[in-house]
Amino acid sequence: MITREHPLPLITQCKILNLSRSGIYYSPMLMSDKDRELMRLIDEIHLNYPYLGTRGIRNELRNKGRKVGRSHVRTLMKKMGVEALYRKPRLTKTHPEHTIYPYLLRGLSITEANAVWCSDITYIPMRKGFCYLVAIMDWVSRKVLAWRLSNTLDTSFCTEALEEALSLYGAPQIFNTDQGSQFTSDDFTNILKKHDIKISMDGQGRWRDNVFIERLWKSVKYEDVYLKAYNSIAEVRRGLTTWFDRYNTQRRHQGLDDRTPDEVYWSTLPGARDAM
Repeated sequence: MITREHPLPLITQCKILNLSRSGIYYSPMLMSDKDRELMRLIDEIHLNYPYLGTRGIRNELRNKGRKVGRSHVRTLMKKMGVEALYRKPRLTKTHPEHTIYPYLLRGLSITEANAVWCSDITYIPMRKGFCYLVAIMDWVSRKVLAWRLSNTLDTSFCTEALEEALSLYGAPQIFNTDQGSQFTSDDFTNILKKHDIKISMDGQGRWRDNVFIERLWKSVKYEDVYLKAYNSIAEVRRGLTTWFDRYNTQRRHQGLDDRTPDEVYWSTLPGARDAM
């Protein structure tokens, strides 16, 4: 919007656009290796103890030999989109103008694939930065239907994953998420409404309302992300492609009677038994 090649002076351009001049002279500082390591540790601590706030995470970091102040922990957690469970689910930033929908799954017996899908976003640490991962999961089978990576917490990578899942697997009866602004946005909810999908949202601070995808995050991080220390989003994408393929087709879950997500999904899909 502001360009140094324009015949108008920068001051005049800023006045016309009602922008502060300080913004055009600002050069963002690169994140230090120390902060990247702290963010990786914060993510690990938060994954294991999601109820800890800035003071608790600071104390855990000190237990690991990292001397860091509470204010710096707060700054890094804000950058990551991480907040303590007692306030709201992690990465959940509600929008005051977005509609919040009620939780529809309480007391509901869910036994078939495509009855309920769920989605969530998590922080992915890399060796030289970080990104975010969104996944769409079938509730009964735990099958990951689609996923996307992004370097920002925008809405587009969430809608792209949703559109892909719908194109590949049809539409569920209910779609459950937290109250994050990505999921409450018109761009996201309008897609669900277009396909006549009922919208369900967790209560604030109730990660158990979306427990299966929370367990997915722990698995993908401890079994892949933390071990690999990826250098770039391209590497993360290649690594997670392999991991999710194995997760869906080869990994047997005790909670699924030692079956894979693929086996449970296709065997419980309405009409599948009739076709067998």
